Amino acid sequence: MNKMVPNILVVDDSKAILIVMEAILNELGMSETITTCLSATEALDRVKADINYFDVIFTDLNMPEMDGMELMRHLGALNYHGAIIIISEMAHKVINLAANIAKQHNTHLIGNITKPIQLSQVGTLLTKAAQFHCHTLIKESAISKEELIGALNNDEIVPFYQPKVNAYSNKIESVEVLARIVSNKDGRVISPDRFINVAEQHNLINQISFSLFEKATSDFNSMKVELCQGFKLAFNLSSIQLDDLDCPNKLLLILANNKLTPSDIIIEITEQHALSSLAQLETLNRLRMHGFGLSLDDFGVGFTNMNQLKSLPFTEIKIDRSLISHIDTDLFSQVVVTSLINITSEEHLDLVAEGVERPEELIYLKHHRKNLAVQGFLFSHPKPKNEFVRWAKNWIKTANSLIKK
Repeated sequence: MNKMVPNILVVDDSKAILIVMEAILNELGMSETITTCLSATEALDRVKADINYFDVIFTDLNMPEMDGMELMRHLGALNYHGAIIIISEMAHKVINLAANIAKQHNTHLIGNITKPIQLSQVGTLLTKAAQFHCHTLIKESAISKEELIGALNNDEIVPFYQPKVNAYSNKIESVEVLARIVSNKDGRVISPDRFINVAEQHNLINQISFSLFEKATSDFNSMKVELCQGFKLAFNLSSIQLDDLDCPNKLLLILANNKLTPSDIIIEITEQHALSSLAQLETLNRLRMHGFGLSLDDFGVGFTNMNQLKSLPFTEIKIDRSLISHIDTDLFSQVVVTSLINITSEEHLDLVAEGVERPEELIYLKHHRKNLAVQGFLFSHPKPKNEFVRWAKNWIKTANSLIKK
């Protein structure tokens, strides 16, 4: 059986803590191997031996010779892209600063556990780590280039739809387009984590995206008529595609053919890869100038810090599910999300919480942000057009009856 988090490294100058952590991790049974180190220097040597080996690193903050913050800096310099969890009690301001510093070092700090260490706390953070790795690890084997080309030639890449729902009014504010390959032979569905990376590696991503955009914008017109409700269409582009300076013109042409305007569309850009090139920034700005909404997707897994949100022309921020999962009990996530709520409120940006799966998460989020959209399995899984329309009709009917009451 595949483990959720295959290889774990624990760094602490206390032998007792290492023994406790190893016992807890073995009891949870979520990893293949557990490696322990009494110093950050030793840990760094282990990581250097194979930068991609460890999926999660637990580290103490206060250690002799090299402390936990220094270790994170060195991990960033090595381009370590696994998850980092701090073993230490941290005040709110320390959490916030540590998270921002980690982003600036190009590392992923996803939480902290306090001493005495509790099994439940470690389990929750390993679940978050597994969710975080969904962005970077392929859970099933990727399809081949030839299989992907075959799917394109057979017109098997289709849009699935998932709603973003206003947490207070229950109104569907927008609908995200998600790519799937659906076999013409047996109806088998292939998820994007098995083919998007392949498409990017072999320069097929534009062919997939613009074909999908054509289908989704055509569906969008008929969905609005069937549902008798206005909402926007959210569409994903990778940072790689922003290097194409002609990207806005291609999107505008497809919109014109379907009698839509940029104001109907939200372009979602994942935060996983930093926006850095001049071409990417120019494309981003031109999309906004033309009237497209711009959403920073998966905030929390990439390297955009809070201050950068003020300078980039985004209209919406989507909080990654690794920060939403168990937010009702996770102090680290609460602090980071509260800072994000404050900034988006000040900058008048829309805020979306993705990956909402538990009622407790929804209750917590509603209490802390009045104008919030939510997305996740608690509301709806991604669905093909006809199934989505059936779900949406029932949702709108139920929401309207609740308002009347």
